[in-house]
Amino acid sequence: MTEYHFRKAIISEIPQIWDILQLAILRRKEEGSDQWQDGYPNPEVVQKDIEKGEGFVLTDGETIVGYTAVLINDEPEYANIEGEWLTNGDFVVCHRVAISEKYLGKGCAQKMIGCIEDFATQNNIYSVKADTNFDNIAMMKVFEKLGYTFCGHVYFRGGQRKAYEKVLHKSKI
Repeated sequence: MTEYHFRKAIISEIPQIWDILQLAILRRKEEGSDQWQDGYPNPEVVQKDIEKGEGFVLTDGETIVGYTAVLINDEPEYANIEGEWLTNGDFVVCHRVAISEKYLGKGCAQKMIGCIEDFATQNNIYSVKADTNFDNIAMMKVFEKLGYTFCGHVYFRGGQRKAYEKVLHKSKI
């Protein structure tokens, strides 16, 4: 049984992270999407994520199997949603979710989103907000499977994105 771990990424891991992102960018292109086809994300973005303590990896032993950026209350575009969020308080947002080719179909995206939810509750935040391209069917299915609610649309670099939110429950201690 594979035991995955979710932790902050370190600068020396940028090459492995970038390999995962490059293949994800290519995969989106092959699916006919314009998501991530404009030079974003790139290694500089990943480096900034890590320097700010916002870059995270999902690992299987020593192997990096996924990458995401996790931010707290830091997505200005979310204030301009065409629709309505479920909550207006503190939130965690994840961006740049990418899974290694070798680990596709193994539930790693769901596992990583679950880890992001754990990160939120550990920081006493009970809302996770996220968005994905209007044609990223795989990510939309992950959000739906994990109980996220479609809240409307947000725009990044001119592109429409579907916005989701999940309200987490405070654990009873």
